[in-house]
Amino acid sequence: MKSKRIAIVGAGATGLFYGARLALAGHQVALLVRGGLDEIRARGVSVREPGTAWNVPPERFLATNNPREIGAVDLVLVTLKTTGNATLRDNLPPLLGPETPVVTLQNGLGNEAFIAQITGPERVLGGLCFIAVTRASAAELAGFSVPGNITLGEWRGADLTRADAIARLLSDAGVPSRATPRLAEARWKKLVWNIPFNGLSVAAGGVTTDVICETPSLAAEARALMREVVASAAACGIEIPEAFCDAQWRVTTTMGAYKPSSLVDFLAGRELELEAIWGEPLRLAKTAGAQTPLLEKLYETLKKLPTAPTPSVS
Repeated sequence: MKSKRIAIVGAGATGLFYGARLALAGHQVALLVRGGLDEIRARGVSVREPGTAWNVPPERFLATNNPREIGAVDLVLVTLKTTGNATLRDNLPPLLGPETPVVTLQNGLGNEAFIAQITGPERVLGGLCFIAVTRASAAELAGFSVPGNITLGEWRGADLTRADAIARLLSDAGVPSRATPRLAEARWKKLVWNIPFNGLSVAAGGVTTDVICETPSLAAEARALMREVVASAAACGIEIPEAFCDAQWRVTTTMGAYKPSSLVDFLAGRELELEAIWGEPLRLAKTAGAQTPLLEKLYETLKKLPTAPTPSVS
C-alpha cells in the first residue's frame, strides 16, 4: 500500500501504539503530543508486549504540539481522551485537506457528533479499540492485550468503501481491523466492558481488573452492570447476546492486574471521561425507558470523587 500521511491526535498510550505500528509499516506518522514531547523526540516509542519488545526510533515520527507543523494529512486518528475534546476545535482544522477523513477512536458515546461540528459530518468515522496498553513512561508502553484490534464504521451513510480502505491500511500495519455497517452496535458492545470495569476500578478506591473479578461483591456488581448495558442497548434498538458478555468476562480474567484507562487517569489526578463513558449512555438509556439503577448509582459516585481514595473492597 502507498505510504500515507497520518496524524495521531492525542498521543497517549493508545495513540502512541497505533502510531508506532503505522510508522513501522512505512507511513509518514505525525504525533500531536500534549505530554512527554521531549522524551518522544529523543527516544522514539518503545513497546513491551508479552514475550517481546520493540522500538520505533524518533526519526520515524514527526512529534509536535503544534498542528500547523503537521499540516494537511491523508488520515486523522483521534485518540485523545474525551476530556480534552475542546482542544479539537483548534487542533483538527490545520490537519484537513480537501478529503481528509477523521476517525475518532475515543471511548463512549457522542464523540462523532462533537467532531462533526468542527469538520463537517461527511469526514467523520467512528472506531472502537480493543486493546490493553498503558504508558510506562512518556515514550514507553506496556502491552497487556495487543495488537489492538479496531472496529470502525461511517458515522453517517451506508457506503463502507472508505471504512474498508482504512481498515486494510491498519491491518497491513499489524493492527487487525474491520469495517462495520453497525457502528452504534459496536459502541454499545464496548460499553459492556468499559462501564463496569473502568467505573468499578475507580469507585472501589483504585483496584485492578483482577481484584474486580476475584472479589465476590465487585464481580457480582460488574456482571449486573454488564446486564444493564445490554438492556440499555436493547431499549435503543441494539441487541447484544449474552454470550458476548460471557466472552468479555473470560478475557478479563486472563489479563491479570490490569489498570483500566480510567483508573490510570484517576490515580494520576486527571479528569475522568465521565460523560462519554457513563453520562451519555445513562441519558440515552433513560430516554429509551431502560431501568439502570446500578449505572445511575455508579455515575453519581464517580461524579463525587475529586481525588483518589484508599482502595477498599469487601
